[in-house]
Amino acid sequence: MFELWIPLTIAAAFFQNLRSALQKHLKSRLSTGGATYVRFFYAWPFAVLYVWGLHEFGGFAIPAVNATFLMYCLSGGLAQIIFTFLLIWLFSFRNFAAGTIYSKTETVQVALLGFLILGDPLSLGGGIAILVSLIGVLALSMAETKITARNLIASLSEKVTLIGLTCGAFLGASVVLFRGGALALGGDGFIMQAAFTLAVSVVLQTVMMGGYLAVRERDQLKAVIVHWRPSLSVGVAGVLASIGWFSAFTLQNAAYVRALGQIELVFTIIASAVFFREKIKSLEFAGIAFIITGILILVLAG
Repeated sequence: MFELWIPLTIAAAFFQNLRSALQKHLKSRLSTGGATYVRFFYAWPFAVLYVWGLHEFGGFAIPAVNATFLMYCLSGGLAQIIFTFLLIWLFSFRNFAAGTIYSKTETVQVALLGFLILGDPLSLGGGIAILVSLIGVLALSMAETKITARNLIASLSEKVTLIGLTCGAFLGASVVLFRGGALALGGDGFIMQAAFTLAVSVVLQTVMMGGYLAVRERDQLKAVIVHWRPSLSVGVAGVLASIGWFSAFTLQNAAYVRALGQIELVFTIIASAVFFREKIKSLEFAGIAFIITGILILVLAG
């Protein structure tokens, strides 16, 4: 049976991939903090415009804001910012690869946090699908970093592992909290619920991270304006990705959405092979097979 959250998630994964590619080009012009900030600063006007358009032309009522909603949006936005900084911190370690791989346990952590915070249950098929796709993600990550399973197990006692797991936890928490915010608005119009949650969250993130840059990297606030042309493309791609993610999260259990979203990695590997003639390693083939199998189980199991 057709379910709208599936194409929304695939579209979100595509635009997220595009945003990440555009953001990498900014690293030569902006600091890590500045390059991160553009995803919020140049996205919030479009997020607000999207809400206005749904209200004016779609006939959707503006939701009534409540304290629970604001708490979810503020917590989710802060969790996403902390995730970004933890990921950047990981890269400062010589053996950051193992920590980065552990950060990809996010889908399992989303399932756990979704149950603890929102009471979202997992079906047997959904749980199996998440674990199968996780194996695929880990296989792709190990192929890229050349880390073996033995090295991965040996790194369990290292600092980077704890940072990696915490990184994944904050990413997972942001996803669950954003879903909680949308659901806290109530009503039947998931489109406006998702759009309004996105708009409020990205405005709060712009303010929070803008305050951080004003204290720690004031020059980057000017640089973000100076390099507005490439930054604007990041903002547009980012808001399109967020519209897809937030809409899918509002419709479906966040753990299922993030598991399906791993298809982004498959797109990346295939694009590398087709456009850059890069040879796909055997471990990458295995990773792709596990991810696709997990997605098929997820979709067919409903």
